Amino acid sequence: MAENVIQCDNEFVHSIKTLLWGNTIKQDVFKRWAQGFYFSPDEPTALIQAEGGPCAVIAPVQAFILKELLSEIDISTWKSINLDTCYQLLVRASIEILKQAAGEKVSKFCIVFMDCKLSNEENRKKWKESVSEEANREEEISAEDNGDQEKSKETLLSEVNHECKSIDSDFFHSQLRLFITNTSEHVEEFFSERLEMLKDRYGVLLLLYSVIVTKGVTEIRSEMSDPLESMIDSTYGYGNQSLINLMLTGRAVSHVWDHDQDIGGLKLRGIDKQNPVGFLALLEHLRYCEVGTFLKSPSHPIWVLGSETHLSVLFSTEKRLVGPETPADQAKRVFRKFDPEVYNFISANLLQDVLAELGLVTDADYVNVMRKKLDSENLGIILRANFMDEFFPEETRTCPDTFPLYHYNGLQHSNPENKVIYRKGQAVLLECTIKGVMESNLMLTVLQTKWPRIEIQWDNGQNPSLN
Repeated sequence: MAENVIQCDNEFVHSIKTLLWGNTIKQDVFKRWAQGFYFSPDEPTALIQAEGGPCAVIAPVQAFILKELLSEIDISTWKSINLDTCYQLLVRASIEILKQAAGEKVSKFCIVFMDCKLSNEENRKKWKESVSEEANREEEISAEDNGDQEKSKETLLSEVNHECKSIDSDFFHSQLRLFITNTSEHVEEFFSERLEMLKDRYGVLLLLYSVIVTKGVTEIRSEMSDPLESMIDSTYGYGNQSLINLMLTGRAVSHVWDHDQDIGGLKLRGIDKQNPVGFLALLEHLRYCEVGTFLKSPSHPIWVLGSETHLSVLFSTEKRLVGPETPADQAKRVFRKFDPEVYNFISANLLQDVLAELGLVTDADYVNVMRKKLDSENLGIILRANFMDEFFPEETRTCPDTFPLYHYNGLQHSNPENKVIYRKGQAVLLECTIKGVMESNLMLTVLQTKWPRIEIQWDNGQNPSLN
């Protein structure tokens, strides 16, 4: 595959750096992102996050690892999964994220790796070269110095790795190389032969850079609401919503609602289809954002949870929690299209347009009758609640009343006893809706954005931390 490897020129690297970090890279922020993918000793399939910041990559990767696990392996056996299998899951999750970024029309994968991070074969070559250099120097140095100059294979290999691990951001970017291929099979082969690149200090960044280059810097900027905004906050090191969406969906849009919305003549891009894994946001409870049904109702029962400062993951073994989009979901989304300011009502004159987009009866006489019924006080508006009650009365609920939920938080200090494990809870959907923000229970608050009537009891009696 050597013929598919190229060196990254300065202009190319600069475009990635400014997209991610802005005009300058703060070394303290860069160091927080400089970590590899490694798993918890207490939960073999759970990734550990060393410091705040890279959750924008680690949490989505964990979500796709869980997607693989839930599809193939019974949860009762997860504790016995060996490390090799865990890294195979990591590779498959990474490939799925890259596939989303590559898109369906043109499949070209660009894997970013470091020249100094050598494969095992290259490490052996490096060691042999080092040994040869040592032998040549032996002829020039005194016998008493020979003992200090001799080094074991392990020591030399350790120094090769240490050389790469101690580099700063400038050196890191100077060592970047690209492996380009048109098939995911070649990507899997590349990663499998070079697992160390994912495990070692810059594994998270190398995967992120691979996603960005595979997607294309120009394409990413065109999808962002503010193309001049850096994707990583220069002060706090958090990934913005465009970065989160890129890792979750393959699109670097800045919003989490369904489809694009026109607000005051400004086109704001959202999620374009149902996603494999979902997203729930604590800020939605405060009406600071709107999460659409494509992310609230993914095709797999897995959700990345966003607090104000961190990302964690929620999942369930109950497959009935998800499914294809319902007619009511579609109706809410179409109604929202004609209600861009989210007032939860539309002008009565727009009723025929809404019915037409939903494929319902649009005969003028019928529309007039329904307009009078839905706007009985002749205010000129139709409330969304009245519209849904009339055309989409409560559908037969397939969601069970009780189901298990599991929570993952990759930060050790956010887990009891600093052990990163999946925290299990038993959820119940109550008869009435619970409203309000519970500052003492942010977990319940964010879950209510998906299940307004939910109550949950966690096994250890403690609410898992979102932060």
